[in-house]
Amino acid sequence: MIIGEKIKDLRLFCELTQEELADRCELTKGYISQLENDLTSPSIATLIDILQALGTNLKDFFSDIDSEEKLTFNKNEFIEKSTEDYVLNWLVPNSQKNIMEPVHIVLKAGGQTEQDFPHEGEEFGFVLKGEIVLLIGKRRVRVKKGESFYFTSNKVHNIINKSSKEAEFIWVSSPPSF
Repeated sequence: MIIGEKIKDLRLFCELTQEELADRCELTKGYISQLENDLTSPSIATLIDILQALGTNLKDFFSDIDSEEKLTFNKNEFIEKSTEDYVLNWLVPNSQKNIMEPVHIVLKAGGQTEQDFPHEGEEFGFVLKGEIVLLIGKRRVRVKKGESFYFTSNKVHNIINKSSKEAEFIWVSSPPSF
């Protein structure tokens, strides 16, 4: 593996000059040039500093995960859960291992999601169709088509559909909780 070439590629991707990278790492422009041309090798501590300035880390720098990581998912890969109140689709298979978990929910007229108890994290949603009522602790907030919601998950929360038409929304939980 040619370290210098990878560092140069990252530097150019970050739109930094050799001098700007050197300044961020308290190094000289000459050292960065020698490094990128594989005329010298950095210590582990120096490499960590350089990679941090370039927005990455040792693990990602030395792995080829980017070429293997699945980036898109189609409807056939979604995992569905149906109840009498809603149909929930996990939009990213096995997302419970990720930092966030996006789901698509169709909430039937008069239906409600299960109560989610307080936990660390945050929740975000966007209403695609209809309107919902967001229950967070003692608060009730109506959210209509085209509106979004965002809250800290430190209170009991769930969503109800008080209308006579189904509602549809995307709900993202971080960390995963569905």
